[in-house]
Amino acid sequence: MTQRSRAAAASAATRHRPWPLGRQGCGVALDMGSARTRAWVAGRGLVIDVPTVTFPGAGAVYPIQRGTIIDTEGTARMLERLLGHRLPRFTRPLVVVTAPVLDGVAYRNEARTAVEVLRPRGVLTIPSARAVALAAGADLSRPLLVVDIGAHLTEVVLLSEGAVVDARRTALGTTDLDTASPLQICDAVATMVTAMLRQDRTSLAIDALRRGALLAGGGALRPEITYHLTGRLHAPLRAVAAPHTAAVRGAATLLRSVRDHPSETDSAPSES
Repeated sequence: MTQRSRAAAASAATRHRPWPLGRQGCGVALDMGSARTRAWVAGRGLVIDVPTVTFPGAGAVYPIQRGTIIDTEGTARMLERLLGHRLPRFTRPLVVVTAPVLDGVAYRNEARTAVEVLRPRGVLTIPSARAVALAAGADLSRPLLVVDIGAHLTEVVLLSEGAVVDARRTALGTTDLDTASPLQICDAVATMVTAMLRQDRTSLAIDALRRGALLAGGGALRPEITYHLTGRLHAPLRAVAAPHTAAVRGAATLLRSVRDHPSETDSAPSES
């Protein structure tokens, strides 16, 4: 082998080999919900599943409400408190953040600003519905309907080839069950699905519904919701395993994918 060919082979190996162990630890997947914030750290798994508050205790401030970041500085302080001491020193992590499908642009901008407190070398965002699908190992080559019932927000999203085709939301969630009945949430979901079916000029929505909606979020842990929702939709429901953490696990799946292809890390586009 000539010196030039050896140099070319060494260059190719450098481009395609896995990250060194130290760099493999520099990755964070974040799901910042209105009620809870969850974080997955490469090499350690799920390390945080706590209430979304700037500081705990009396007088707690909630920087994210109904899927909207209303206090960016407070969100940054929360991330510093939760993750600042959990990340390797002198490293700049790659961060993947889930975002609501609707109002996603504003959320992504505020989230990127807040995440700067972690000194990331890159920030990717992924729609929560797509993250849920990744966590479920769903076949993204076929139409998929994702129903994500969170604590303060419910989204119904139609995916095709992994991309968002249609999306609806309602400011209702499991924390509203003290004043609202499960039927109200189920009726809201059914109304959103019906609107999708009426607007769809293709067979994507009906095909996805016939396959069965993918159910995630804390609502998937409430038997009364799954029971009534099945009746309202007249279609099967498939709950994701550990549905309350599906979004952060899906973000972690994207993070691992990027880590396995280091040459694409700096140029990888946002998933949103």
